[in-house]
Amino acid sequence: MLNFEYYCPTRIVFGKGSIARLPELIDKSQKVLIVYGGGSIKKNGVYDQVKQALSGYELLEFGGIEPNPKYETCMKAVDLIKKEKVDFLLAVGGGSTLDGTKFIAAAAKYEGFDPYDILTKGAEVKDAMPLGDVITLPATGSEMNYNAVISRLSTNEKLAFASEKVYPRFSIIDPSVTMSLPERQTVNGIVDTFVHTMELYCTYDVDTPLQDEWALGLLKTLILEAPKVLENPEDYNLRANIFWCATCGLNYWISLGAVQDWATHGIGHELTAFYGIDHGQSLAVVLPRLLKNQKAVKQEKLAKLGREVFHIKDKNDSEAADLAIEAIERFFNSIGMKTRLSDYGINPQEAAEKIKARFAERDTKLGERAAIDAQVSYDIVKAC
Repeated sequence: MLNFEYYCPTRIVFGKGSIARLPELIDKSQKVLIVYGGGSIKKNGVYDQVKQALSGYELLEFGGIEPNPKYETCMKAVDLIKKEKVDFLLAVGGGSTLDGTKFIAAAAKYEGFDPYDILTKGAEVKDAMPLGDVITLPATGSEMNYNAVISRLSTNEKLAFASEKVYPRFSIIDPSVTMSLPERQTVNGIVDTFVHTMELYCTYDVDTPLQDEWALGLLKTLILEAPKVLENPEDYNLRANIFWCATCGLNYWISLGAVQDWATHGIGHELTAFYGIDHGQSLAVVLPRLLKNQKAVKQEKLAKLGREVFHIKDKNDSEAADLAIEAIERFFNSIGMKTRLSDYGINPQEAAEKIKARFAERDTKLGERAAIDAQVSYDIVKAC
């Protein structure tokens, strides 16, 4: 096991009716900016619950954070914060809303010339505004980590940053608010959680048996609960199990002392930036092809997954790994997720060339061994 340090100051408030606990978590003396997305929270009752809970607070609102939060939109929120002297940010919505709010929190306190340097140059986040969230979509795990991914329209880029300064002070998770989610969003979230787990598990062995079992347990739970929740979307316990999987899929418990990959996300982000497909869709397209391409260095973990998650028996590691990859793609297809670029009207050759050119320009190296360069990425995307 590798050395590690773990820190997470986020208070998780999980369960039915937990939105009503907001007054326990935000000081009434603070001016609060509620940040949200396209307005779904006003249709599903979450907005009304938040407003009722914060009755008597000085509140401002900023709506319109996109499913892939845009830098341009986030900077409008920064302007509002500075003008109105906001004290606290409350993200209400899915992981994209929270990601956008994390960047807003950092950009509002950034002392340099251009906050975009946080994304493109890894500029240090020395300070950030305090934030919390009411998370309404199980997918990104953003509610219990310090990561965010932001897009920029003018450059067709989708870039990530991480800073302990943007950990949410608290995250309210009420699974009952997810019962009205469209099936597409539910499926995207399940795939996102699955791939997060794979990015942290499916690398090479450094003797982390407990972390491996946690990861495999997450995958088993997703595979077990996914078809049930699609068939019974108003079952609270199913929704709760899916949501807690999403949170634990990227709070980094399963990666402590282990090795991480993130190549599927790195390539998937480019597909979203260039073509606008959903994040979950991009991951479902890339993962099976990337695993096939990288099978030789991931074979041991893949074989273990195949045997313990998909019950593959009496096969050598190579065959078990192949069958595991096929089983993953079948699982995605079984819950309604398409896994080929052509399914989304995208030409694989064109996409591969675009991504190769961008990665060559950046000298991008992805994967747990930094072995997935521009040419390997081209091979993976072309096979999608």
